[in-house]
Amino acid sequence: MYNSNMLHRHLTHQNFSLAAIDNVISRGKRLDWAELRDAVLKDPRIMKKVLQVCRAHTSDPYAQRYHFWKIYVERQLT
Repeated sequence: MYNSNMLHRHLTHQNFSLAAIDNVISRGKRLDWAELRDAVLKDPRIMKKVLQVCRAHTSDPYAQRYHFWKIYVERQLT
């Protein structure tokens, strides 16, 4: 499913696990984000995972990437 050139550190797979999603959000480039967006739009389970990852970081007001993804996914759910 995930065919990005981005290799996730410390991961032995390229699926959208919680760790992979966290890594894409925190370290990913535009193309990585586009692939995550496409996956989110295709699979509601990935939406829930993105929300779970983002909620762990949104207490930090400077974690802007996580705030962005949390808002994006919440808007897709409405």
